[in-house]
Amino acid sequence: MDYEAFFGKHLDGLKREGNYRVFADLERKRGNFPKATRHGPRGQSEVTVWCSNDYLGMGQHPDVLNAMHAALDACGAGAGGTRNISGTNHHHILLEQELAELHGKEAALLFNSGYMSNWATLSTLASRLPNCVILSDALNHASMIEGIRHSRAETVVWKHNDLADLEAKLAAVAPGRAKLIAFESVYSMDGDISPMKEICDLADKYHALTYLDEVHAVGMYGEHGGGISEREGLAHRIDVIEGTLAKAFGVVGGYIAGSAAMCDFVRSFSSGFIFSTALPPAVAAGAAAAIRHLKQSNAERQKQQEQASKLRRMLDKAGLPHLNNPSHIVPVMVGDPVRCKQLSDILLDEYGVYVQPINYPTVPRGTERLRFTPGPMHSDADLEHLVESLSAIWVVLELRRAA
Repeated sequence: MDYEAFFGKHLDGLKREGNYRVFADLERKRGNFPKATRHGPRGQSEVTVWCSNDYLGMGQHPDVLNAMHAALDACGAGAGGTRNISGTNHHHILLEQELAELHGKEAALLFNSGYMSNWATLSTLASRLPNCVILSDALNHASMIEGIRHSRAETVVWKHNDLADLEAKLAAVAPGRAKLIAFESVYSMDGDISPMKEICDLADKYHALTYLDEVHAVGMYGEHGGGISEREGLAHRIDVIEGTLAKAFGVVGGYIAGSAAMCDFVRSFSSGFIFSTALPPAVAAGAAAAIRHLKQSNAERQKQQEQASKLRRMLDKAGLPHLNNPSHIVPVMVGDPVRCKQLSDILLDEYGVYVQPINYPTVPRGTERLRFTPGPMHSDADLEHLVESLSAIWVVLELRRAA
């Protein structure tokens, strides 16, 4: 077999479809977010980043950087091993305490990424709960789907945010079986929010565990940044809250929060946790500093919401189609993979605007989009430049305006 020809053929297919991903060579500059230096074919240039998951700019916050520097100087670079073998550092313990308190839970458990925390926790719980059935929202993240698949538990997919469909499928499960409802709070591609209270009501009615992915909501919602579950006063009704440290908290890593017994169970039986080297202590210290700051400061959240609302109003005025939703995510709809990639390339090359095209398989074919995440550090001038740039390219590419 000609392996290289096989690889090339499939890569060429992605390029023809407009789904081939190209990394932008960017260099973030301390204190200058959302600006970054692009290392491109024409040399270096300044760009404005519009698709960062560092939603609140905490990756640049002095408290976070100072905490990381202090921990690096005190503890060194790496953790030194897995948590079970030499890798547990006091900063890990302190961070888990912060996370448990943030969500009003007995305990929390750290993972190396949000992907790993979903994959490891769902696969461990569903594979070991006796005769478990997982009821998974149709738009759950790939990490949740992979964890569910790995568990080999029976899986029932319910229509996205459809309570009637969820109840019908819960009712069809034998009453004595273990049941786990897996869903998200904020769905990152459309920016919609789940009907959390009603899902909890159904979980109570049918004696099911609730597993909530809050990765796009922690830090962003709630009085202390505990997510949609905190904002709605529902955290106490969620059995497992999963989150990330890599988005609003500005560093890297994932976690779960829940009962002490549940966290200890996952810690003791999850291969993804047991055999992974622990997060560097400096990362844990930085995450803890970000959480502490956002527990007591609403300024970043309020400014972010203001800028997102402004962007939506400006897009409406310009006739640029976008999905209306109640979250911080602003998807501008293109509907064609090739045009979506062209739009992204022109924005970057000619206007200094960096946003990645979101194409299949991340979103269904025909719903290709640019996903904007305006933050508190995007100025009004940034917003104006973005919408003017989009509007100009819309004309060049003959794209359809909003009705």
